Amino acid sequence: MSSKEDLFLIGRLKKGEEDAFIYLVDHYNKRLYGYALSLTNNHALAEDILQNVFLRTWEQRKKISITASLQNYLFKSVHNEFINQYKKKRSTMVLEQKYFNALDRATAAHDDVSLEKVISKIKKEIQKLPPKCREVFLLSRNEGLTNLEIAHHLNVSIKTVEAQITKAFSVLRKKLGTDYRSMLFILFPRENGLK
Repeated sequence: MSSKEDLFLIGRLKKGEEDAFIYLVDHYNKRLYGYALSLTNNHALAEDILQNVFLRTWEQRKKISITASLQNYLFKSVHNEFINQYKKKRSTMVLEQKYFNALDRATAAHDDVSLEKVISKIKKEIQKLPPKCREVFLLSRNEGLTNLEIAHHLNVSIKTVEAQITKAFSVLRKKLGTDYRSMLFILFPRENGLK
């Protein structure tokens, strides 16, 4: 596409025209997928990267500022998303290792009867959390909803959701003490490490 066509398409995107977005996806999908695949060597991950790039392009369409060409912008977006996915995967591997280490320590320290007591105590403390805090915590940890999904579900901001989850873990850690921390981590592995 020429720079004039790029500008025209970007203008239509900024206005929120879905036809322009569909055209963008149709026009660039194969090339971007090929590039993502060359970076990842994994079909599913390449598709995820592409989906994230297109979704973010649509969500941030009003802020798009392109200095070169639309194609260069999209290829750079694919590259950046690949880097983000790579960093996430590395941090997930570190968290998984922490999880397995905690699991080993906890199972070595408790027999079946004491494990039941620990789990029961943790559940009781969760029920004592303030109502909004408990609701957000359970949606996140029991239902597996993302912070964004919880924010939409409860009609609150993502910052509010993050604050409530942080508050829940802070309260639980204080109430439960060090003996229960490894079990808290095992029951709710999405916590960002043990503090």
